[in-house]
Amino acid sequence: MVLPIRVLAVDVGTGTQDILLFESGKTIENCFKMVMPSPTVIIAERIKHATRREQPLLLTGVTMGGGPCHWAARDHALAGFPVAVTPEAGRTFDDDLSMVEQMGFEIIDVDEAARRAENPMLVHIELQDFNACAIISALQAFDVDPTVDALAIAAFDHGAAPPGVSDRRFRFNFIAETVRKEPTPSAFAYAAEHTPADLTRLRAIASSASRYVELSDSSPGIPLILMDTGSAAVLGSLEDPQVRDQQNSLLCNIGNFHTLAFHLVEGRIVGIFEHHTGEIDRAQLEDMLVKLAHGTLTNEEVFNSSGHGALILDTPSSINGESFPFLAVTGPRREMLRGSQLHPYEATPHGDMMLAGCFGLLRALADHEPGLAPLIVPSLLGKQ
Repeated sequence: MVLPIRVLAVDVGTGTQDILLFESGKTIENCFKMVMPSPTVIIAERIKHATRREQPLLLTGVTMGGGPCHWAARDHALAGFPVAVTPEAGRTFDDDLSMVEQMGFEIIDVDEAARRAENPMLVHIELQDFNACAIISALQAFDVDPTVDALAIAAFDHGAAPPGVSDRRFRFNFIAETVRKEPTPSAFAYAAEHTPADLTRLRAIASSASRYVELSDSSPGIPLILMDTGSAAVLGSLEDPQVRDQQNSLLCNIGNFHTLAFHLVEGRIVGIFEHHTGEIDRAQLEDMLVKLAHGTLTNEEVFNSSGHGALILDTPSSINGESFPFLAVTGPRREMLRGSQLHPYEATPHGDMMLAGCFGLLRALADHEPGLAPLIVPSLLGKQ
């Protein structure tokens, strides 16, 4: 008899964190799920509250995603209120800590932070993308056992660019290198112990995940997969049968901050681009998608318009007589392409677009952990 397994999949975005507790043997629609504010949004609100109360800030913890919490901490310092931060937490704001100091933050060591944390007048906030205590508490509040057999977590990671190197170029160079080695969306997922050293945000999540294992009484050493959030959503869109059946497709995830598009032919990536959602409009996105399909989109064209970059590996003219690929769209900003002349299909894997990243994480876990695949894939295919 094969025992069922439980997997916690968490897709950490800029606006929301999307959480799925997968149980093999259940239809995925009956698995428990939550869509909650993202960690960076939660921490930003706490910082803004401290700013309104004119309180000093102490930031400890690990490197996490920036965006809202970055801007809130910057505004706190600009308002003239103290911000002290430990080195690892400080890399949330810039990999170069001298730049963090130029923002008006004070860099202090862990021992000094512990001493200052005893001051009831300051606001102490722990930075982390994966809050084990919060997720466990939420599950237990509904009498759901938080014990799991594997963890799969996605987040966007620029990577630790060397001083003087553009974060955008550094990230896309890493993307291009990954795709050239293995042109599949699952290539952007890593077992925790094999996560590249430059992906400091994902590696910090791995350290936070160990707390979940301990607090939930899960078995030590359970599999942990870490993945890029855009790639997780794109991979998850393939769990929609209408998308999965296509031989030639454009898969576009329009996130709150980043837009990522793959051109897939028979499951293989032949082209890719990534841009900032806030820097483009529908016409620009349509133009890039058309050029991606035709193999004419250039890296410099995307980078020079404030995007990350583009890579074309192959330029197939048509598949089965089709001149333009099937276009599938996911992401919280997918409305950007509604009514488009490109006739996009809004992918809804297992009836829930917001969980696309979590479904992609499950697929990546099955790809990276063959022993778990027989317990995961049937549920993804609706054949449990």
